[in-house]
Amino acid sequence: MADDQERDLQRFLENVDEITTLIQEMNSDDPTIQQKAVLETEKRILLMERDQEEEGCRTTLNKTMISPPKAPENADEMNPEAFLAFVEKDAKERAKRRQESKAQADALKEKGNEAFAKGDYEAAILHYSEGLGKLKNMKVLYTNRAQAYIKLGDYQKALEDCDWALRCDEKCTKAYFHMGKAHLALKNYSKSRECYQKMGEIDPKLQTQVKEYLSQVTLQEKADRQETEARESLKSRKNTAMTTRNLLETLSKPGQTELFYAGGIEILTEMMADSTERTLFRTYNGFSTISDHEVIKRCLFSEGKDAVEEVVCVAVLKLWQAVCDDNEENQRLLVTHPDMAKLLPSFMTSKILIIQQQSLALLLQLTQTENGRKHVIKHLDLTRLYEALLSFLDFSDRKSNTAIGILTDLSLEERFQVWFRANLPSVLPALTGVLKREPSLTSPSALCQCIALMGNISAESTARRHLLGCEEFGDACLDLLVKCEEDMDLFREVMYSLLGLIMNLCLEGPFLSKAWTVEMSRKCLSLLNSQDGGILTRAAGVLSRTLSTSVTIVEEAVTAGVVKKMIKFLRMGGQTASRYAIKILAICTNSYHPAREELMRLDKMFNTLIKLLDSEDEIVVGNTALCLGNCMEVPSAASSLLKTDIVKLLLKLAGSDSQEAPVQLNAGIALGKLCTAEPRFAVQLQALHGIEILNSTVKHLNDS
Repeated sequence: MADDQERDLQRFLENVDEITTLIQEMNSDDPTIQQKAVLETEKRILLMERDQEEEGCRTTLNKTMISPPKAPENADEMNPEAFLAFVEKDAKERAKRRQESKAQADALKEKGNEAFAKGDYEAAILHYSEGLGKLKNMKVLYTNRAQAYIKLGDYQKALEDCDWALRCDEKCTKAYFHMGKAHLALKNYSKSRECYQKMGEIDPKLQTQVKEYLSQVTLQEKADRQETEARESLKSRKNTAMTTRNLLETLSKPGQTELFYAGGIEILTEMMADSTERTLFRTYNGFSTISDHEVIKRCLFSEGKDAVEEVVCVAVLKLWQAVCDDNEENQRLLVTHPDMAKLLPSFMTSKILIIQQQSLALLLQLTQTENGRKHVIKHLDLTRLYEALLSFLDFSDRKSNTAIGILTDLSLEERFQVWFRANLPSVLPALTGVLKREPSLTSPSALCQCIALMGNISAESTARRHLLGCEEFGDACLDLLVKCEEDMDLFREVMYSLLGLIMNLCLEGPFLSKAWTVEMSRKCLSLLNSQDGGILTRAAGVLSRTLSTSVTIVEEAVTAGVVKKMIKFLRMGGQTASRYAIKILAICTNSYHPAREELMRLDKMFNTLIKLLDSEDEIVVGNTALCLGNCMEVPSAASSLLKTDIVKLLLKLAGSDSQEAPVQLNAGIALGKLCTAEPRFAVQLQALHGIEILNSTVKHLNDS
């Protein structure tokens, strides 16, 4: 049948080429060529009619029946123009019929999709098949039907449909995806890989997904190999293999005491010494034997566990660790069991210490691999899990660091980040609770890691808005900052992470309240007395983002000596510190005249600021120009610059093609104030054609 289809396709393509040539010849200006083409056309129509009678017109293209146009009864009397009109009319009729067929096929596709969404795959297949009866080269019907066949386990039919979809479109990535899944189910691992790799070749944007699919192939191939080895072990009648099976059969017996099952589980755990035994546990349905057992399940889900139920729970947790050791297929089966979504988080918040310990150890084991983390994120109750991990901050350094380490690993996964952003309101109380903890009663290193996680989260704008929308969260940040300052030596790392979080929060406006901003500014002014460079820099960073909200706090900052401290920052150098320092100076000099006077007094002839105008950091340059312009309002400030090249420097910046508009704007404003305060600078500006440059800059800024 396939050979017939290929011959039909080739014949169709040849006919198309020949008919195209005939039409061109019938349009020829040469009467001889024109007449010859008419005769050849009549002959071809007669041949097509004869073929139709003999073969029943079985020519196909992607299973679509192709019927030749029926020649009119007076074909032999038609001139070329009439024949062409007939062909054109026939083409329009065909296009209309195809449009009608397309609409019918689309409607049937939607019906199939609805049935598929409900899990009625048989009905979906019927609808897709009916759609293909209307329009047989509609690739989406093939790929959708292939997906339904995969759901029903009919992988061969799925492969056939994918093949037809690729005949419709050789670059159909959906066809390759479903074909890869079907081959994987059939254990054709190399073919499955080829299909997924082809997806990446066709669409490079799918490389992330392709990597994940290839990982699934590798994991399933490894699991299949393990099961083959386990079967061989069973055939050889190894004692361990037989004992594993016998133990699971014994444990499946009903009506025994809890301690009976606990003892059997402990013996089984001791047997899980290598990959073969762990695989045999899986192949003999060990997970369902344990998790679905009525007595064992009752012990696992009991809220107020007695001593015997505690023994059973601990035994099961240790068994799960043993069977999941270096066995990713077992890990997948464990995590995807329906009970695990709630069971593991509940174990981690248990009042029984050993159950907490063993559940934490199990979760650590599961999250050591990329695939393990993906299964945890996809299948467990992440809200409860997140809260459970945060609860370990009350424990020793080792346990709390392990818990927060797990949380850190999970937070690096893109799927977790997507979940977190969507569920931030529900976990926000737990985050606020972390900040409210008494730092002296919490592991400093774990608390530091946890706050650093919040800092990473707050780097995203939507998350910042959620955090700032919670007044309790903002107050908790401020209160913890106060507590950490009381013992800087012990909580230095915690404070450093906390200042990073607050800096990110302050990127988003409006702030929680003016009162909160003022208190935060005062606290950071106090921290500027610290001897720790990291704390100093981050405190200045926060201050550069909060200071402008209140003239009162600006006055307090200047009185507290902030101008002198920022000049010192600038002279010490460092890009980050310089950014914060010059921003603070720009804010102070913009709204408070004593700040301008003090800056002029401390920075003779503005040497420090003039050097900053040559900085490669445009943000620094823009704020420096603003600061200089502000200071020109101080008497004699402008005249102190007469012996410098300040006009050339500012003019160069005003006429530059800087990516930061404030550079050009602030440089132009500074020039204007400079010339207003000292007329001799206006003469220099005219000599340098500065007015024309400034006019051009203003026009450019207005246009942009």
